[in-house]
Amino acid sequence: MFQLDMGSMLVRIPALLIAITFHEYWHGRMADNLGDPTPRYQGRLSLNPLVHLDPIGTLMLFFVGFGWAKPVNVNPNNFRGDKKTAMLKVAAAGPGANFFLAFVTMLVQGLLFITIRNQPFFMAANQFANSLVTYNIFLGVFNLIPIPPLDGSKILAGILPYRYQYYYRLLEQYGFLILMLLIITRTLTAIVIPVAFYIQYFMASIITPVLQMFL
Repeated sequence: MFQLDMGSMLVRIPALLIAITFHEYWHGRMADNLGDPTPRYQGRLSLNPLVHLDPIGTLMLFFVGFGWAKPVNVNPNNFRGDKKTAMLKVAAAGPGANFFLAFVTMLVQGLLFITIRNQPFFMAANQFANSLVTYNIFLGVFNLIPIPPLDGSKILAGILPYRYQYYYRLLEQYGFLILMLLIITRTLTAIVIPVAFYIQYFMASIITPVLQMFL
C-alpha cells in the first residue's frame, strides 16, 4: 500500500506514532471519564507513544498498512450506568479521535497552504500533514471493522440485543484468524481503501467552504 524510502519514513514515522498514541489515549481517557480507573493505573493515560506500542502490530501497520497497538485494558464493572453502552463509547473513542485529528489536520493544512505556501518549509509541513491525515483515517476505518478484537466488534456488541451476544462470543474466538485471512487475501484492503478515500473526500467537502472564507 505504501512505498518506502528514507525521506518519507522520516515524515511518516512521527505521523504514525501520533495516530496510534491519539487512538489509544482516547480509549483510556473515555474509560476513565466513565468511571474505570484501570487505564490510569496502568499508565495508559499518556501521550508517550512507548506506552501504547505493540512491536508486531506497529511493524505491520507501517509496512503492511494494517496493524494494532497494545490494547487498553478496561474493567466494565467500574463503569457508571449501562455497562454495554459505556463499553461502546470506549470502543468508539479511538476511531472517533482519529477522524477528529484527521479533520483538524486537514483544516490546518489548508490554512498553511493559504498563508505560507511560498515558504521553504511548507513542503515538509505539507508532507507531514498528508501522512498524518492518511494514517488517522486508515486507522479509524480499519478499527471500525466489526471483527474481534477490533473496536468495531465492541461497537457492534454494544448495539446488538443481549440475545445475540452468544453468537458474538463465538465470533470472538476466531476473530483474529478471520482478520489475518482478510489481510493476507487483500480483501481488507479492498474494503478499507475506498471507505477511507470517501471519508477524506467528505471531510474536504466540509473544510473547503471554510477555507474559502480566508481567500
